[in-house]
Amino acid sequence: METKTSPKDVFLHLLAIITLYVSAASFLTLIYQYANVLFPDIASPDYSYSGNYSAIRWAIASLIVVFPVFLFTSKHLNKSYEKSPSKRGLRIRKWLVYFTLFAAALIIIGDLVTLINTFLSGELTARFIIKVLAVFFVAGNTFFYYLWDLRKYKIE
Repeated sequence: METKTSPKDVFLHLLAIITLYVSAASFLTLIYQYANVLFPDIASPDYSYSGNYSAIRWAIASLIVVFPVFLFTSKHLNKSYEKSPSKRGLRIRKWLVYFTLFAAALIIIGDLVTLINTFLSGELTARFIIKVLAVFFVAGNTFFYYLWDLRKYKIE
């Protein structure tokens, strides 16, 4: 028998996954913009630091607010799983975890295709490598964490 999903469960799981996505995007934005500042493309027609710094401020502000919400929500959900292990099998949780695995897998595949394509065209730069590694790091860690979680608790 499946544990009944309450509105609280739905919204807590949605909050956790959305704050995860926003935190990941903000972290990547931060890395991308620092790479742009450290390794500028002076041949680019839109070469300017002002846009980079604006994006850096926005990413930092997002991380300061959103990442702690993700941590708090995740901690709260993990405590509820300890009290009631059957909550790990909630349908909303399974859907969001599998969607996250799917999205992370697609991002990793796209990242690797982009890397190989750029390598084959001979246009590898330090800035590009930093960005590819950042995407791989974030998507890879997300993918392997949720895969580990599914396997550890044998959630189907």
